[in-house]
Formats: sequence, C-alpha cells, structure tokens
Amino acid sequence: MRVLLIGANGYIGRFVADRLLADPAVQLTALGRGDDADVRFDLATGSPGALTRFLDAVHPGVVINCAGATRGGARELTRHNPVAVATVCEALRRSGCGARLVQIGCGSEYGPSQPGSSTAEDAVPRPGGPYGVSKLAATELVLGSGLDAVVLRVFAPVGPGTPAGSPLGRLAEAMRRAMQSGDGEIKLGGLGAQRDFVDVRDVARAVHAASLSAAQGVINIGSGRAVRLRDAAGILARVAGYTGALNELDTLPAMHHATHLTHSHGTHATHTPHLRSSIGHPRPDSDHHHPTSTSTPTPTPVGATSGTGPTAFPYPDGCGTWQQADVRTARDRLGWRPRINLEESLADIWMEAACRI
Repeated sequence: MRVLLIGANGYIGRFVADRLLADPAVQLTALGRGDDADVRFDLATGSPGALTRFLDAVHPGVVINCAGATRGGARELTRHNPVAVATVCEALRRSGCGARLVQIGCGSEYGPSQPGSSTAEDAVPRPGGPYGVSKLAATELVLGSGLDAVVLRVFAPVGPGTPAGSPLGRLAEAMRRAMQSGDGEIKLGGLGAQRDFVDVRDVARAVHAASLSAAQGVINIGSGRAVRLRDAAGILARVAGYTGALNELDTLPAMHHATHLTHSHGTHATHTPHLRSSIGHPRPDSDHHHPTSTSTPTPTPVGATSGTGPTAFPYPDGCGTWQQADVRTARDRLGWRPRINLEESLADIWMEAACRI
C-alpha cells in the first residue's frame, strides 16, 4: 500500500510516520514544507493542480493529512487549516488515484461540554476559539467532499515530543528548572480544567488503523477519561521525583488561595492573595503566527513562578472546564483502544525534560 503522509515532521505526524514505516506492507512518501520531506509542497500556497499532478505520478492508495497551524491570527489559521484542506480535497477529486483520505481533526472542534458527560461524534460542534473554528471548517470540507474519507478528532495528545508550549510540556520544564535550582515550591495557576489525554503513539495506531479501514465520517480518538490538569501535575511530580510543593492559586475571582497539591510531607493550604500565574492564551500583543505540522493546540501554557506573574487565563483550547471523549466508535469501527496510560505518557515527557538538567 502506497501512503502519502502530509505533515510528517509535526508532533503527531512524526509518530504516524514511525508507525507506517514499521509496516512492511506500506510504501511511505512524505510531503511537506521542510527540506527533509520526500517532496516539498506548501498546502497553504500550492495550487490544487500542482498537487493533482503529483498524486497522479505517485498514485497513493491513502493520503494522511497531519499538517495544519495551531497558533496565529484568523488569517493564518484559515490559510493553513481549511484552505490547505480544500487544496487536498480538490486535488484528490481531480486525480485519478482514487486515494482514501485520513484527516486529523481535534477535540477543540466540539467546544465546551457538560461536566461529567462524554462527547460522541453526533454532538453538535460549538468551538470556543478560532483554532477550533478553523479545524471544524476543515472537517466540514472533508465531509462534504464526496471522497472516501475519515476525520479522526484527536482530543489532548501527550507523550514523548509534547510541545514545550503545551500545558504539560511547560509544567515539565518548570519542574526541571525547580529541581535544577533546588526550589522547594512551584506556584501554578489554572489547573482546574479536565481534559481527555491520549498518548500520541496511540493516536498513531489509530491513524494506521483508519488508513486500512473502510470507516468514513468522524471518529473520536481519546482515552475516554477526563483527568484534571491538577492531578496530571501531581503524577508528573511523582514520576519526576520532585518532593517540593505545587502550590496553586484558584483562578476563580472569588477564591484567593493557593492549594498545596503535592508534597512529601503532606498537604496544606496557604493564603497567597497576591499570586497571579499564567495558563492559557498569551496577551493579545504577544500573539504571533506559528504554524506547525500538527493538529493539536500548542498554547501559551501553565505558568510557574516564585512571585507575581501574568494574569491567569482559562485552559486555552476553547473547551471550558471539561472535555471527555466517547470512544466507542473507534473501538467498533477501527478495532482501536488506547493502550498507554497517562503515567507512562508523563514519564516520557519528564524523561525529555530531565535530559536538559
């Protein structure tokens, strides 16, 4: 089976490439903007006609699109997400290769959901931010293309290679700095959000399974279990062997206290009304274009500080306080289940951070 992988250098794309290369039945061709791609092509600026000619020459049986922008203004997000996907769809329609399309979507397309609920594929998408809007537009283009296509809505991928700008990546870096300098306390904010974390290697397995299946439409890829970011921080501290305190300022306006989350000598609460910490979007004047070949947000992240810091923001994917995937469709139609637990994913994040100590 000949597979064309777009975005092979991105966070998800790298693991998809590894997974496909391990399958002796797959002949892989990587298309992207980087010098190390087999074929250089920029979806945001290239024409459907040029991509069609390449498809007719290579004649892949499957096209996997892991490319996209995760940050930037509306223009950048539009150009690198729906416009780029429109180019792929139009090229596939014009080509005689008849390839199947596997598009990587994201849980941000759904937007906020009711705490305690699991979001299934038939939920009405109401994205809460420009990234989710742009990815939903791309999904709708795929679904309306008439192609043999499936969209995998990936929730919150974690594990090796987690972007340093993501909440868990930033937390690992803050912990590394604290351990290197001997700090006995890390002050954090905005850890109340609960997200469905899924290991990026499990995501790659799902992409591989989707490329071999006949499933169409939208399929959720997640763990099926929401975890509070505060609890993930505690797990990360444990696997890192950090015995200091993780003190959190509750970001609700009426609450002005720091809760001691993890310490080798027990738990307590301390009043720290002046502490402000950062998790979420950057200030408007610091927002900048940062397209990447991945389909998950890499927002300005958990802030760690020993004093005052930027004002706290909500978790930056536009999904409110809760998101949990209903993953029964992936089980039934792809034969896929997550295998790697969150502790193992966090241990791998820490291993990379610890290498910088």
